[in-house]
Amino acid sequence: MTRKFFGTDGIRGRVNQFPMTAEMAMKVGMAAGAHFVRGTHTHRVVIGKDTRLSGYVMESALVAGFTSVGMEVVQVGPMPTPAVAMLTRSMRADLGVMISASHNPFADNGIKLFGPDGYKLSDADEEAIEALIETAPSLVDAGRTGRARRVEDARGRYIHASKLTFPDHLSLDGMKIVVDCANGAAYQVAPAALWELGADVIPLGVTPNGKNINDNCGSTAPQLLQETVVASGAQIGIALDGDADRLIVVDEKGAVVDGDQLMALIGTAWARRGQLKGGGVVATVMSNLGLERYLAGQGLALHRTRVGDRHVLERMRGGAFNVGGEQSGHIILSDYATTGDGLVAALQILAELCASGKAASELLHLFDPVPQLLKNVRFSGGRPLDDPRVKAVIADAEAELDGRGRLVIRPSGTEPLIRVMAEGDDAGQVTALVDRICAAVAEAA
Repeated sequence: MTRKFFGTDGIRGRVNQFPMTAEMAMKVGMAAGAHFVRGTHTHRVVIGKDTRLSGYVMESALVAGFTSVGMEVVQVGPMPTPAVAMLTRSMRADLGVMISASHNPFADNGIKLFGPDGYKLSDADEEAIEALIETAPSLVDAGRTGRARRVEDARGRYIHASKLTFPDHLSLDGMKIVVDCANGAAYQVAPAALWELGADVIPLGVTPNGKNINDNCGSTAPQLLQETVVASGAQIGIALDGDADRLIVVDEKGAVVDGDQLMALIGTAWARRGQLKGGGVVATVMSNLGLERYLAGQGLALHRTRVGDRHVLERMRGGAFNVGGEQSGHIILSDYATTGDGLVAALQILAELCASGKAASELLHLFDPVPQLLKNVRFSGGRPLDDPRVKAVIADAEAELDGRGRLVIRPSGTEPLIRVMAEGDDAGQVTALVDRICAAVAEAA
């Protein structure tokens, strides 16, 4: 079944344009609530959000929808996505909701749903909710409508849970860390957790105003973080995205370290300690060939999935892996969390930095990436990848690579973009192939 509203990571779009309207948010609350009202117990939903101005609109609409079908609502305010997943489980809730468009600009927003186990919903659950959105579920009698209340200590609960993932015998005492919270959901919890573990914290992106989330800050724009790390003499910089499920690191020299290098470090470190499960790491088709080669040299496998952390997590659960993620910085450590958690992943990196005594620039660059180039082509409609001219150009490019590299060409799951990626040992060839394919896609679009 083709899903109409749900994309690769919930429902997302520009605020006050379909499907990201208050009306749709209320319908989602009604439909998701009705779908998860099972049995006679008191049904509960946890709702968190990032710092976008439109979070007020979406939260109020969702509360109206959930309470109208009889669910009790627990509002936790601005909190990271992984915190909402954690709180859903710890509060024994039937459902969790995160209102966020992750790394997108403030004018976008989204709705992510978690089941009672803290995992993102299955395709079957999302399809059932879509059906209820379109048919409108029955509302409860007046005496059975739900209540809503705010939980004020949610931040403290998540900070405590995050700190428990950091080894007891280690401390961040004496370590200067710059942390960029993207003016997003982790603007309070991330600096606090690092400070409580002993770090000298220099915070960036911790003054949200509703419109500056991800605005020249955070994991998608690390320039200020790079400059601040070098200027302050910090040992490391940490950049989160708007909902803090994504992590990018900057070493003491100002060099950016992506998710592939982070997975290489965590995977091999856990393997040495006998903590790694599944004999390898799970990543998407976008991860660099250099990661695959490095892991193979360590006797570990790289298992690839389609793009999207939900596909990574499905493969991890199916194969009993406990380390996975995306090049973009979604790192899933299933021993500690049910979804990507930027702060928890950062704490594992910091633990290795403390234990090794090495500089970040020495510790975090474990392999030389194979030349890789990704470009996006925006389109307004249609299916440009089905155009015979585009197919012909792609076929020619694959023949030219002749097994010495990879092509990944796909539509974005969250924006009207065609993503064109190529990698291979010859950087010039990679650039030429990407430009040729992008030109063909642009003409077809």
